[in-house]
Parts: sequence; C-alpha cells; structure tokens
Amino acid sequence: MLEFEEKLIGALAGLRGKAGVSIEIEGECFNFNSEEVFPSASVIKVPILIEGLRQAEAGEISLNQVLSIQDRVGGSGVLQTLSDQVTLTVKDLLTLMITVSDNTATNMMIDLLGMDAINQSMKKLGLEKTVLKRKMMDFAAIQRGLNNVTTASDLITCLKVITEGDCLSEKSQKLALEIMTYQQFHDKLSGAINTEKILVASKSGSLPGVENDCAIFKYQGKTAYAAVLMDQLEDEYNSRRVISKIGKGIYDCLIDKCTDP
Repeated sequence: MLEFEEKLIGALAGLRGKAGVSIEIEGECFNFNSEEVFPSASVIKVPILIEGLRQAEAGEISLNQVLSIQDRVGGSGVLQTLSDQVTLTVKDLLTLMITVSDNTATNMMIDLLGMDAINQSMKKLGLEKTVLKRKMMDFAAIQRGLNNVTTASDLITCLKVITEGDCLSEKSQKLALEIMTYQQFHDKLSGAINTEKILVASKSGSLPGVENDCAIFKYQGKTAYAAVLMDQLEDEYNSRRVISKIGKGIYDCLIDKCTDP
C-alpha cells in the first residue's frame, strides 16, 4: 500500500487541475483532498439509485411501475432517441441511469423520487457535502450557480451502502451492485485492468474540465472502494489516464493481498 501511495502521489502531482481522492483497500485508507467539494457530474446518480431502491423497499414506489418517457434531454443516454410509444419500468430507468448514464432516465427518477427526498436521504446516509441542486442538462440552473456537488469521502460512504450496513436490504444491495457492474464506460478506474478477473462496480461522470469516477472492487472475498474527482482540468485525456493508473494500482494491491502466502 505504501508503494501504491507513493505512485499515486506522483501521478497526482503531475495533474494539470485539482483532484480529490479517497481509497480504502481492506481497511487501509488513502485520502487526498477527500473532503473538498467538487462538481459531481454523473456520479450523483449513485445516491439517486440508492434512494430509488430505498423507496421501493418502503413501498413508496414499485420497481415494476411502468412509465412513459418524459422530460427528454440531451447528453448521455438512449431514451432521448426512442419513440413516444416506449414504456419502461422504474427498474429499467434506474438501470439506464447507471449503465449508460441516461440523463432522461435520471430526470424521470428525480421527478418520481423527489429532489428533497433524495437530498434528505443523502444526509441520513452521512453524505454531508453531497447535494442535488438541479436536474441533468439544466443549463439555466447552472447559469444561476446551481450545480450538483460531492466529495471523494462522501462517495466512499455512498459505495459502502451498497455492500455494507442495513440502509438497504441484502436484495437491494445485490441489485445495486449488479446494475453498477454493467456500466458501459470503462476509460477511467477500470480502464487498465482485467475486469474478467476482478469484479468492478462503478459509475463515472464528466463535464467540461471535469472527470470523475467511483467504484467498488471485489476479488476473492476482498473489497476495495475508490472515488476520484477532478476539476479545472487542462488535459482531460491525460486525467483519464491518471484515473486508470489509480484503478490499476488498486487492482494490483488486491491481487497481491489475495495471493500473499
């Protein structure tokens, strides 16, 4: 872990921008600006997923509830291109929100769950600095200074809800983990590792000058959590390479730990 930390600090030192990192590997922690607030981009969709599953458990909504496509917006996702005849279940929308980062699905979930309820849930989970202030692709809100924000530390707390504790039932935890393993974007934390050998459940996000990713790594009964937030970037491609190196370092640490005699 010490060698990994040294490499990580070296990689971050060359970054043209600012970064916040929080990593936990089998109880060993590394933090770098982990309490600093960053634009969340699409990693905010992880706590929305958790609140959706919580409300389903509480009987406030049903995962099988069927909805028509509404509030179409651009950016990532596929719903914006589909016909008005298409209907989807809440589970479908949660899945699209994570796997292809569908912004239309996300906005539909925000409307269904309630922005206030999502924020209250995040506070109860201990996400002290994470706030959902606007829907996806709401440029008018951005111009008014309203942006969704989080910290690397908050994201680690959020990821642990999916694998630990009793905030969600075991069934919901399993579903959340499964959905996140199907995320289709693999150019950051999982970009330089063999995902056939190790389970990676992740959610990434990006905006101009912003590159974020958070992930749960599982290998032979061992678990690692990682959250990397980057802002004010001059070179977004290089920043993604740095995040990939971080993911590879976590992978190597887990593999070494599991193969030590």
